[in-house]
Amino acid sequence: MQIKELRLVEIKMPLVHFFETSFGRTYDRTIILVQATDSDGATGWGEVTCGESPGYSEEWTGSAWVTIEKILAPMVIGHEVASAADIAGLMTWARGNRMAKSGIETACWDLEAKRLGVPLWRHLGGVNREIGSGVSIGIQDNIPQLLEKIATEVAAGYKRIKIKISPSWDYDVLKEVRREFPEILLMADANSAYRLADLDRLKSFDEFDLMMLEQPLAHDDIVDHAKLQAAIKTPICLDEPIKSAEDARKAIELSSGRIINLKNGRVGGHTESKKVEAVCRENNIPVWCGGMLESGIGRAHNIAISTLAGYTMPGDVSASKRYWHEDIISPEVIVSENGTITAPDAPGIGFEIKHDLIKKLTIRETILS
Repeated sequence: MQIKELRLVEIKMPLVHFFETSFGRTYDRTIILVQATDSDGATGWGEVTCGESPGYSEEWTGSAWVTIEKILAPMVIGHEVASAADIAGLMTWARGNRMAKSGIETACWDLEAKRLGVPLWRHLGGVNREIGSGVSIGIQDNIPQLLEKIATEVAAGYKRIKIKISPSWDYDVLKEVRREFPEILLMADANSAYRLADLDRLKSFDEFDLMMLEQPLAHDDIVDHAKLQAAIKTPICLDEPIKSAEDARKAIELSSGRIINLKNGRVGGHTESKKVEAVCRENNIPVWCGGMLESGIGRAHNIAISTLAGYTMPGDVSASKRYWHEDIISPEVIVSENGTITAPDAPGIGFEIKHDLIKKLTIRETILS
């Protein structure tokens, strides 16, 4: 494989409903899409999943654009590699910037799968064509509004409900949710809003029979999480600190958590995701696919990687209509009445790109060759 050209397209998509975490409230998404073209003219699409500001990670759309344009693209364009699995290796000199790297790397995986005429999920080594789908519900204006949203998603068949929490939106909220929905699979995502000094408060969540408590402590910590996990019954799920297979190995050795949220962008793309999945599977640590409010292109890549054997829990991969008035892929992602998504049979990501809609949503674009 030799990449001849990378096209960057920045689009802006309004959300159907605002999404709020401990980082803040989001009404729309600015997203960078990457189209990779090889020397034979074949193309593939990827997505840079970072946010509009450096809240979740140090990357944001403004920095990712410049990093790809000035640093990463020259490392990739024109260089011969045996397969898409080797694309990440071309960019190792540049530290971090994993979400920018993932946009390029996943586009190359899509390209390669299309050239081979196989679905991306099979090309990645997936074994479970049907994946479980969960939803993530942000902090709402009030508890009745939250309960109404949960009722809607449960009626739609989603297998797991995740709600965002913060020190001002936690115990009483969880109590009301459990009172209203005693049987649902429920998890809470803290987005690093707590400290070890909040142990008593975090321990109080044990009474709600949560599937997991996601990333309660600092975004880069695995030491205090180990102390917290030893003190509470609820399984801790690690998110932000797991940026590689090595990070996963160290966290597992420290018993920092019992579950890992695996995001393609956070680890740099499919190649590293496969390595993290293997480490976790070999150590009986379940993983699931987290979401970053992706467009249909990023969502399609999430579906593909979620078919690997180690992804044993419902992820944040949900229907397009939950987020977008119109998605940029066809058909849009749908969830069955049983709360599952079926990976497509078509080559590559398995969805057609709505080029006219992308053009309508475009803020800027550039071609690097």
